[in-house]
Amino acid sequence: MGEHSTLSRRSLLCGLGLLAGSGGLGAESPRSATSTFRETSVAGHLPRALALVGDRYHNADYIRTALNRLFLESGVPIAFTINFSEIDAAHLAGYDLFVLFRDGLDWPNGYLQPDDYSYSESLENPGDWPKEEYRGWISEEQGKAIKEFVEAGGGLYAYHNSSNVSLFSRNFREVMGGAYLGHPALRPFKVKVVKPDHPLTQGVREFMVNDEQHYVTYDKDPQNILLRSENIDGLNFETYGATAISGWAHDYGKGRVVFTAVGHTLHALWQPEYYKLQKNALRWLLRMS
Repeated sequence: MGEHSTLSRRSLLCGLGLLAGSGGLGAESPRSATSTFRETSVAGHLPRALALVGDRYHNADYIRTALNRLFLESGVPIAFTINFSEIDAAHLAGYDLFVLFRDGLDWPNGYLQPDDYSYSESLENPGDWPKEEYRGWISEEQGKAIKEFVEAGGGLYAYHNSSNVSLFSRNFREVMGGAYLGHPALRPFKVKVVKPDHPLTQGVREFMVNDEQHYVTYDKDPQNILLRSENIDGLNFETYGATAISGWAHDYGKGRVVFTAVGHTLHALWQPEYYKLQKNALRWLLRMS
C-alpha cells in the first residue's frame, strides 16, 4: 500500500461516506462443490453462498483463489460477483450465506492506476487530469436487504476491509455490528484467540501473520469478540495503540454474523490456523455439524 503525501488510502477509507451508488462490472459463477456436510434444516436444500469481492485495493482474483479453496474443501457451493449493484433482496433470496470481501468505495470516474497518488503528482500538468472522486456503492435499501436476509435466517461473513462498508450504510452497520477505523502498512502481528470455547475458535491457536492490521470498532456485546491482534514489536497505529479487535461472531434475528479482519494477502488468508478458523466459521454460519 504505502504512505502518500496528500491523499492516502487510509484517509479515503476512514472518510464519511455518501449513501447510494450504482454501476457494476459484471458477475461470474465458478464451479460448484459437492457437499460433504449434512444439509440445512430445509429438507433437500444444499446450502449456497454468494460472494461480493474485489475493489480498487483488493484484486478479486486472489480473493476468489482463497475462497474457492475454502468453500470447495468445505463442501459449500459458492458464486462470485464483482457487481455490487446486483446485491438486493431478490438476488440474496437464492442463497443461505452472503460473503462480503470489498470496501465501501465506488470510483465513478475511474482512476489512473491501482495506487495513483504519487504517480499522478509526477505527471506533466497534473491539474489537467480528471480529479478522482469516490462515493459509497451501498444504498440504505441494499443495507436493509442484507439486514433482512440475516434476520430471516441467512448468514453474513464479512471479511477484512468490508468493515468500511459500515461507514456508508446504517442498516449494514446494524447487522454487521461494527465499523472501520483505519490500518497501518503491511507488517507482522499476532492474532490471539480471546474466546477459545466458541465454535469458531475450537482447536485454533494464536498465530502470526504479515498483513494489514485493521482497526475496527464493535457496537454490540463485547462478549462476542473472539480475536484480537497485537503488534508484538509495540508499534502503534495513530492513537489506537498496538492492539485491535480482529474478529467477532453474533446472532442477528434468526441468522448469524461473522467478521474477521485478516485478509489483505493470499498467504495471510491461507495461514493454517486462520484457515482452520474460516472453516469453523462456515460450519457455524450455516449451522452444519
